[in-house]
Amino acid sequence: MTLLDFLPDAARTIIAFLVVLGVLIFFHELGHYAAARWRRVHVDAFSIGFGRALLRWTDKRGTEWRLAWIPLGGYVKLHGQSPLDDTPEAERVPERAGETFHDKPVRDRAIIVAAGPVANFVLAILLFAGLFATHGVPRGLATISAVVPASAAERAGLQPGDVVLSLDGQRITRFDQVQRHIQPRAGQEVQVRVDREGRELTLTAIPAAQARGDSPPVGVLGIQGGRAQFERLGPLEALWAGTTQTVDVSWQTLVGIGEMFAGTRSPKELGGPIRIAEVSGEAATLGIVPLVNLMALLSVSLALLNLFPIPLLDGGHLMFYAAEAIRGRPLPPRALEYGFRAGFAVLIGLFLFATWNDIAHGGIGRWVAGWIG
Repeated sequence: MTLLDFLPDAARTIIAFLVVLGVLIFFHELGHYAAARWRRVHVDAFSIGFGRALLRWTDKRGTEWRLAWIPLGGYVKLHGQSPLDDTPEAERVPERAGETFHDKPVRDRAIIVAAGPVANFVLAILLFAGLFATHGVPRGLATISAVVPASAAERAGLQPGDVVLSLDGQRITRFDQVQRHIQPRAGQEVQVRVDREGRELTLTAIPAAQARGDSPPVGVLGIQGGRAQFERLGPLEALWAGTTQTVDVSWQTLVGIGEMFAGTRSPKELGGPIRIAEVSGEAATLGIVPLVNLMALLSVSLALLNLFPIPLLDGGHLMFYAAEAIRGRPLPPRALEYGFRAGFAVLIGLFLFATWNDIAHGGIGRWVAGWIG
């Protein structure tokens, strides 16, 4: 029996979703909290979730810790933070001298804001490193196990047992890197360097175009990857491999977003909370390793999302602080207000679009389609 397999599907999905989201949010807010303590800013409240608190307690430093009933997020309330108004910054009287967020230099405020995404990157590194040290790092993922007859790969001369070393000069270590490189290159020549029984060969392949409904066609070689073997790493090796994996996942995520804007990848792949819940439930049925791996991937995604220069997100605050550092004074309150309103509209739009994708193209959409025949 695998992790949470004894529970009904709905209960397993909900529990896995809450565990995954709770860990990611806790570490994100813990980053803000730790940086605030470092820069000597008092933290009024640390909350996991929104709305009415189910549990609350106050520590000896005066910080109130809360567990709220709406688990879709969390926040750290820094001393001196308040809704934007027309009150000049200099006229605000802090209750704790020297421990108010708005009284700190722009550098300290930027450090505190950036610490949330940084904490998620660190969490991803530790999770990947833990997997590599206990379960092992996959080896041999770029080995071809089968070649589809009459495919682009067969015409290029690729054979089962070949190990893909590079594509167009880009080093390959995993089979998913082959897919990412080939998909946007339908009908284009690709230089494939392989290791065949100790000999290195360079072959030229032209990926075939495969239709994807309304989306642009994707390139297909017609090969299958071999079964990976796992090798456990030592603590330092695992930590380095976890860092490398986090950097690679971050880069591939940014490349995927760029491909969506360029039109070479369908925006239908953008998912929201419902899809995260579904994937979390599926990962929980497979065991602790897939669930931890999913948590690491989502931690990277959360860090990158919060660094986007959208007001209301950490990246938006950092954008305002950069403008303040350049100008030598904060932006006018009205400009900040308009910026936050625009950011709110963008986030609501993204949320609705991602939720529609989740419903229309996920498990809920398939269930509705099957129900109506």
